[in-house]
Amino acid sequence: MTEGRKHSYAIDMVWTGAEDGPAKDYRGYSREHRFTAPGKPVLQGSADPAFRGDASLYNPEELLLAALSGCHMLWYLHLCTANKITVIGYEDHADGVMTEAPGAGRFVEATLHPTVTIGAGDDAALAASLHEQAHKECFIANSVNFPVRCEPSIRATD
Repeated sequence: MTEGRKHSYAIDMVWTGAEDGPAKDYRGYSREHRFTAPGKPVLQGSADPAFRGDASLYNPEELLLAALSGCHMLWYLHLCTANKITVIGYEDHADGVMTEAPGAGRFVEATLHPTVTIGAGDDAALAASLHEQAHKECFIANSVNFPVRCEPSIRATD
């Protein structure tokens, strides 16, 4: 496989839970943290509530699903414009399954459920088929070691 252009990304993460005290034992420390990048809003995070985190904040598992969903949508919109499909609306409900084993856990699957509204007279079959190509092109889906499925719905405007 030949290498193409390289793109670099960076994010800063700070464990803000330290403000509530040090991490001395599993039950006694805050899991809160924040992500920052220059010129962007702060993203507050925590662990999943199953791991003693704050349910009102995003956890890493949700952020992984968000990355999969967002990358797929961006590729899909690109492919639709290239194929003269007008996208009026796009929503997704992404879900995933993570299993825990002693000392470790891993995602074993994820499913995207995009609902796409296209322009009247646009080819709904073509619009549906472009999800497969978007999945093949998605940088994030190509980077994970578990299956990512896509179950799209296509609606046409009247």
